[in-house]
Amino acid sequence: MLKRYLSDLRREFHGYNMTKLVKDLLSGVTVAAVALPLALAFGVSSGATPAAGLVTAIIGGIVIGLLSGASFQISGPTGAMSAILITIVAQYGLQGVFVASLAAGVVILLAGLLRLGKLVNFIPTSVVMGFTSGIAIIIALGQVDNFFGTVSEGANALEKLASYARLGFHPEWQAVLVGAFVVLFMIFWPRKWNEKVPGSLVSIVLATVLTAVCGFDRLAVVGDIPKSLMLPDALKLSSVTPEMLKSLASPIVSIAALGMIESLLCGASASRMKDEPFDANRELVAQGVGNILLPFFGGVPATAAIARTSVAIKSGEQTRLTGIFHSLFLFLSMILLGGVMARLPLSALAGVLMMTAWRMNEWHGIKTIFRRRVYTGIAQFLITMIATVVFDLTVAILIGIACAAVMFLLKAGRLTVETSRVDEGRLARLKRMGRATDPGAANTMLVTYITGSLFFGNTGELKAQLGSIDLTGCDKLILSLRGVPAADISGVQTLTEACQAIRDKGVQVSLCGVHPVVREFFDKAGLTDAMGDGAYYQSVSDAMLALLPEA
Repeated sequence: MLKRYLSDLRREFHGYNMTKLVKDLLSGVTVAAVALPLALAFGVSSGATPAAGLVTAIIGGIVIGLLSGASFQISGPTGAMSAILITIVAQYGLQGVFVASLAAGVVILLAGLLRLGKLVNFIPTSVVMGFTSGIAIIIALGQVDNFFGTVSEGANALEKLASYARLGFHPEWQAVLVGAFVVLFMIFWPRKWNEKVPGSLVSIVLATVLTAVCGFDRLAVVGDIPKSLMLPDALKLSSVTPEMLKSLASPIVSIAALGMIESLLCGASASRMKDEPFDANRELVAQGVGNILLPFFGGVPATAAIARTSVAIKSGEQTRLTGIFHSLFLFLSMILLGGVMARLPLSALAGVLMMTAWRMNEWHGIKTIFRRRVYTGIAQFLITMIATVVFDLTVAILIGIACAAVMFLLKAGRLTVETSRVDEGRLARLKRMGRATDPGAANTMLVTYITGSLFFGNTGELKAQLGSIDLTGCDKLILSLRGVPAADISGVQTLTEACQAIRDKGVQVSLCGVHPVVREFFDKAGLTDAMGDGAYYQSVSDAMLALLPEA
């Protein structure tokens, strides 16, 4: 992995010159402009502080960017991660988040070293969309208090929402006006302008000016921003105890799973966008190292962020220096603009997060599965989305994958078995091949076409279908298995028993069109021993040529 990393670096920086440096610098500025409001907002929404979000973006951008599996990944705090962290903070405090981040980083690092990067490919697209939409709902619900200036209680978004029935819902209209202004501004900010200057940044600057001009004095604000990367509230090694790790087992798995899924999906998407290879395993190593270090600075867990990564690519990113420059500009903002950022209204950041949550949804994919009535995709999407909101990430992903697997098995379990006698057209083609055949002998031959995988889910149907073939007057049966892409031991055993039952009735059974992989499994499972090598033919025509007697 190290040799490949060094080789990729040489290729990445081959021919690097001042022109490319300027492009990296400018794209770094653009990404920093996008990342600044999001880092502050995600720091708040995670239950930590705005400064924690900034530190995460700075350290994550540098450390993870340097080690990343590609040149384009931009890492930092994300909405999906903040939705998980808010519940951890409520139950275990910030020290719980830091310990969970450290342990999750170790898990991610081991996953990379064990080369488990391809496992993310086993998560269906509709499950990922459902998870993303569920996270978007959690983010939006989690910002109700900041957006409306209300107060709630609870460890998660649903509990907070339910608490309004007991505490009452009393909006602070100054907060609502500022939050609504940010949302409307981001909606109507021209997309072509957004590529140069992000609407989220402009909106919170204007919102801050608006609150000062209008004299809004009842708004909660960000508060002091420390001018240091070493935050006062950081990981204390005394907190890392076996008891704490045991109690945080579920959050650790959730953070690690989300870190891997989001980073690898971001890498796969950006790889297609930039047409550049992506090393999934090295990306996991980078994410692991970054999340191990972040707690010691007071940062929250980080992942690769698709929004910032796509902005980097579209703004002319050349190498991984873009991510480093983005972090340096964020650090300068922290040092030089800390006083200004301290006055940002939380309702303005809530408005940014509301719009971010809306835009997180993969609307194109969602519209496609609903418009085309892809019912399996719709079911997987809705089940995963609801499970994400009601339960946690780990449970939601497991439920989504389990539902997808069951639906796939039900679909794969469909088996068709069609039997017909040899038609006159096929006999005519055999004659043209120079083989005189006895038409009467053809009437005693049947061809059965089997389509579908032979596995434990349809053994009963396979046995019933083959057992119901009318063998009256038949002395030769050809089973065409060209439509069988896979088989397991249950399917092969059932097929062997069915073939033996047919042979016991005095009918010769032959197999044709067997896929090489399936044939190899037939050999291992004992079907070939039972039938004999001579029972296999390339096609139905080859079998007929061999089995039909000459006239």
